[in-house]
Amino acid sequence: MRPDGVWAELVGQEPAVEVLRGAVGDPTRMTHAWLLTGPPGSGRSTAARAFAAALQCETGGCGRCHACVTVLRGLHPDVTVVATEGVVIRADTARPLVELAQRSPSSGRWRVIIVEDADRLNETSGNVLLKAIEEPPPRTVWVLCAPSPQDVLVTLRSRSRAVALRVPPVDAVAALLVERDGIDPAVAAVAARAAQSHVGIARRLAR
Repeated sequence: MRPDGVWAELVGQEPAVEVLRGAVGDPTRMTHAWLLTGPPGSGRSTAARAFAAALQCETGGCGRCHACVTVLRGLHPDVTVVATEGVVIRADTARPLVELAQRSPSSGRWRVIIVEDADRLNETSGNVLLKAIEEPPPRTVWVLCAPSPQDVLVTLRSRSRAVALRVPPVDAVAALLVERDGIDPAVAAVAARAAQSHVGIARRLAR
């Protein structure tokens, strides 16, 4: 069965969703730092945002409440997303995150910091974050995203729980386009194949 709620966009990622959803619902399975890995198109950023929304949601990720909607729209005050167009994430970008991580959530259940391009942390910026990731306050969660665990500094990798995503099947991507976007099935199938199962690209091609 395809995941629902905030997880609905994560097609073909049932094992990863099971791990993340389990952590949301069971404090004994929760940890302070996560590393989401997978090739382009696997949905790393989508998974990170879905996880953040589920953590803020009173019912674990319904996808409809104020907390879920504001996280998914990038508007929640306690969820910070760091992305870069540059080659590296510099230390002067990392330092404010350390300060932010020490603050209690202002309105949500958790303070969540998502680093979309954790593979672009160099040794200097990684060392800036290390202490904050290693010993965060009780209600702070770090979510690092990268193509593979080997792309992330070993000091950060060793302190995070890894969750691997995969390239979703073409038919699963096509089905999502049909069900969620109302795309004609034949067009959806062609777009999914042409996009090599990258959901975002497939959606653009189909429109």
